[in-house]
Amino acid sequence: MSTLDPRSALVLDVHELGRKAGAMLNKSFTAPAPADLGSEVIEIAEGSELELEVRLESVVEGVLATGTVAAYATGECSRCLTALNWDLEVDFQELFEYEDNEDLDEDAFKLEGDLMDLEPVLRDSLVLSLPLAPLCDDECRGLCNQCGTDLNENPEHQHDVVDARWQALSALVDDKKEG
Repeated sequence: MSTLDPRSALVLDVHELGRKAGAMLNKSFTAPAPADLGSEVIEIAEGSELELEVRLESVVEGVLATGTVAAYATGECSRCLTALNWDLEVDFQELFEYEDNEDLDEDAFKLEGDLMDLEPVLRDSLVLSLPLAPLCDDECRGLCNQCGTDLNENPEHQHDVVDARWQALSALVDDKKEG
């Protein structure tokens, strides 16, 4: 019995493909993005549109899914916290093995009856394509670590900070200037 919901947007029924190696089927569709596609600094919002172009090919071991997914990512620069938005287009390819395959790899994606779930494949492809530390610009200067001023807007910004270990010498120099 299948645990997949055939009504789910990312679950595809491959019944019409059959098990004859070489049979092919193309599908184009839009589906809502699942939850947790990204990290704290960049993500594809849950429910946003994923546009998919998928070619399903019947092979001896199962069904080969090859395609492209287009999505819209939002986040913030990891240095200056500026809002970031951009379009992603990611290619993917994965073999979904038949359940009755004797050489079934335990880590392989599996067909459940005639159903395949594209969500884990898309999650792997999309999340791995997102940068770990997104930047608004390769030359982003970030924020001042003392007051939070955006150093991109004010590159001359600085603080006169005296190392506490030299504070006593600084007092001597100030006394000498006064005297």
